[in-house]
Amino acid sequence: MDDSLWRPTQPWRLPFLAAADQVWSMRRALRMHLEYWGLHELTDAAEICASELVTNVIKHVGPDTPSTLVAAVSGSHLRIEVHDPDARALPTLTSASLDAETGRGMTLVDGVSDRWGVELAGDHKVTWCEFRKVSTSVDLQSLPVPRLARAADVLSLYSGNRPTHETRDHGRLSAALAEEAAINAVTDLLCWFHAQGWDVDDALDRAQSHFEAECEVRLS
Repeated sequence: MDDSLWRPTQPWRLPFLAAADQVWSMRRALRMHLEYWGLHELTDAAEICASELVTNVIKHVGPDTPSTLVAAVSGSHLRIEVHDPDARALPTLTSASLDAETGRGMTLVDGVSDRWGVELAGDHKVTWCEFRKVSTSVDLQSLPVPRLARAADVLSLYSGNRPTHETRDHGRLSAALAEEAAINAVTDLLCWFHAQGWDVDDALDRAQSHFEAECEVRLS
């Protein structure tokens, strides 16, 4: 595999409760993931819009609403979605200016993103916004560390499987879910090694050796 050509292949999903004390950890998790994807130039705008979409759910659907944040890359665009279970409370633009203290949520999203919209899907709705990537060419200086990027891609398969009622951890949500997802991924790989009849301890030793060798290279 050519590390320099890595691109995210799976949407990243983060179940959470739409509550004011969850917004900071949600924003931090989103920023970390976008940086893994090499989308440094979009992190600020994406964070702002994600916060406004979540705040809109808190205000119009209700605090502690089970919701899901989704980030996905398709072609030249980054797409941010917030899923919530109320298909009736639709976000709308108001006449509030961008510097107003209240009522500016979707106005801000409209001003910061390239486009946004709402999709109704049966028993829930999806509010989304999209951002055009600055460049679609490969920039080796801005790409994430390949192993970290590929790990983030793999962990996205695990992060959407946790029930939303487990997201009340007040600030430790992102770290706890990420750690548990990583442990589950390692466990699955060890089970796969065992199923092949290979030596699990040897695999762990070799992985540890590779890790230590790469750490030495980065510190040198």
